[in-house]
Amino acid sequence: MALTWKRTPIPLARLKVANLFIACMRRLRREVPSARPFVLDFGNRRHLFFTDESVQSSMLISSPSDLITPYTKKMMAFLLLNPRPRHILMIGLGGGSLAKFCYHHLPDTRITVVEINARVIALRQDFCIPADDDRFRIVHGDGAAHMQASQDTVDVVLVDAFDEQGVAQTLADSDFYANVARRLTPHGIFVMNFSGDDSRYEPNFRQIYAAFGHRVMLVPVTADNNLLVFASPTDVGRRLLEEGDRAAADLERHLTLDFRRFLARLRTCYVPAEAARPLGR
Repeated sequence: MALTWKRTPIPLARLKVANLFIACMRRLRREVPSARPFVLDFGNRRHLFFTDESVQSSMLISSPSDLITPYTKKMMAFLLLNPRPRHILMIGLGGGSLAKFCYHHLPDTRITVVEINARVIALRQDFCIPADDDRFRIVHGDGAAHMQASQDTVDVVLVDAFDEQGVAQTLADSDFYANVARRLTPHGIFVMNFSGDDSRYEPNFRQIYAAFGHRVMLVPVTADNNLLVFASPTDVGRRLLEEGDRAAADLERHLTLDFRRFLARLRTCYVPAEAARPLGR
């Protein structure tokens, strides 16, 4: 039997033993259980925990740049629409899965990662996240504030930003999504991961639809119990129909991801604008 804590399936018995050990050690050190994120290894897998019961990110110790969770692999489907992005902005670092994959496989792309939690950034070496250089940097700050202040345009915005309950509340409490739409290039792509407390979904969805109209796709990831949102200033679905097959074939020759399967999944989630209805109606 396996139990899914937030994202990563871990055998139930091992998780219970690990959590008991963690709780005991924290009490001995007089730490509050959720005082800071921490790292725990299970065999060849290293996990970033936000709390004793919440796995935020995972990596293979033997191959740190690989993507191992289904939702992160599917987020890379943005390459079907923009295979050669010049600048990717990521909101939320976690264990750096997407950042590492993009850094190693997109050598001509500049990557900026905004992370609000300094303790998460301090664990970057544990997760083999590259040092800052001329095309990669991590910014300590609030993603919504960063988006508000910056005037740079970006080709791709990837959002994987969570607190202990779920999607970061600051995103829905600001003009974040309107600012994303403002900063994307005409063929830019916005991808966001939703997980955790689903009561936080609707306030975010309403603002996403307000910013992008019906150029939005909701893509469930059942293996992780996550939901992905893809959006663009232009019609995402029509571009997938017209350009997707060639892009998927080209990408599979260079990257170890099943882009043809991703393409089929995205196409099943595409709702033409003339058939779409506003959220909540």
